[in-house]
Amino acid sequence: MEIKVAKFGGTSLADANQFKKVKTIISSDKERRYVIPSAPGKRNKGDTKITDLLYLCHSQIQHQVNFYDTFDIIANRYLEIIRELGLSLDLQPYLLHIKQEMENGGSLDYIVSRGEYLNGVVLADLLGYEFVDPKDIIVFQEDHTLDMELTDIKMKECLLKKERAVIPGFYGGLPNGDIKIFSRGGSDITGALVSRAVEAVVYENWTDVSGLLMTDPTIVSNPKSIEKITYRELRELSYMGASVLHEETIFPVLDAGIPINIRNTNDPHSAGTMIVSYCDPVSPAGTITGIAGRKDFTVIAIEKNRMKSDVSFMRKLLTILEDNNIYLQHLPSGIDTVSIVLTDFQLDGKLDKLLNEIEQLCDPDLIEVYPNMALIATVGHGMAYTPGISAKLFTALANEGINIRMIDQGSSEINIIVGVETEDFERAINAIYHGFI
Repeated sequence: MEIKVAKFGGTSLADANQFKKVKTIISSDKERRYVIPSAPGKRNKGDTKITDLLYLCHSQIQHQVNFYDTFDIIANRYLEIIRELGLSLDLQPYLLHIKQEMENGGSLDYIVSRGEYLNGVVLADLLGYEFVDPKDIIVFQEDHTLDMELTDIKMKECLLKKERAVIPGFYGGLPNGDIKIFSRGGSDITGALVSRAVEAVVYENWTDVSGLLMTDPTIVSNPKSIEKITYRELRELSYMGASVLHEETIFPVLDAGIPINIRNTNDPHSAGTMIVSYCDPVSPAGTITGIAGRKDFTVIAIEKNRMKSDVSFMRKLLTILEDNNIYLQHLPSGIDTVSIVLTDFQLDGKLDKLLNEIEQLCDPDLIEVYPNMALIATVGHGMAYTPGISAKLFTALANEGINIRMIDQGSSEINIIVGVETEDFERAINAIYHGFI
């Protein structure tokens, strides 16, 4: 029997009704043998995620404020789910133990991981699956970095002996047995690690949307969904601001060639979006896969006569950025010019110092600073080697009277990045989208 791994996000497990939907989804396909739950998310706009409440508990403990009321809200949320599902599970011993650990100074990682832990206990009881605590199979090293090799070994040893199991997301264990969490959104990583270990045919990531959209729906009204996208395209869109998956999710399954299927718990019959490894161009020639962008960039344009003859120029420029702990975003260049594209967040309070050091070490003929820039990436394998793609993109912007301040194309030729004034950002994304779609 082939194996599918299914991860369910917080909105998919926010209340008893959502749990019932998840059970129906799992029961409908016997290949869904390993399930990764997040902690309960918001039930409505005014609600609070369980993980946020756990963070609040930790803060209250740190500030010597009574946390019992907050903990009762958390406990009652789970007890309500159990009651409405009609389960005979007695969660009180689990809750009592966690409360005692909090009183005894439990770590932040331990406290905030209990949302996933408790949800895993409840979901395993509902499904009749075995419960596996990830602290025993996800291994962090003493420096708090993930030990991928040992994690893979431990997962294989444990999970392949179990016909079906629920493994909570978001955390693992340190060598001394303490809990260590991933960054927020880390349940996606847990699912990817499990998928690789059990050699799943697909990693299903169930959420509250029917796959990925071609662009931000808050900017473009009713954008088309993406049926299939490659990891490379996804990375490009994610880097430029598209809210997709936790960044580290891709790598465990990318190495193993396992596709990710983004599905909607509330619309399980929708095929969603399939994220695949490497293949023939997913999008037909002349088409794009998606558009994403970010605001708040500054461009520093540097000009120096015979720059290309100065073999140390780029080294000195990049050393200045390194010494100031500033990450370079893009580096478009000409024969005697180079522009460094930096985020305003990284530049905060450092711009004058940076300009002074460039003047002193690089001796440029001219430096110009262009603030209030936004970058927009148009991405798609169908773009590569297709005549007229750039013309279509630039014509779409020209027709809306939008001035292009910068152009940068990746070496893979699956993306074109344009820089525009921040005030033109939303209009530019709309123009590009409607120029192609």
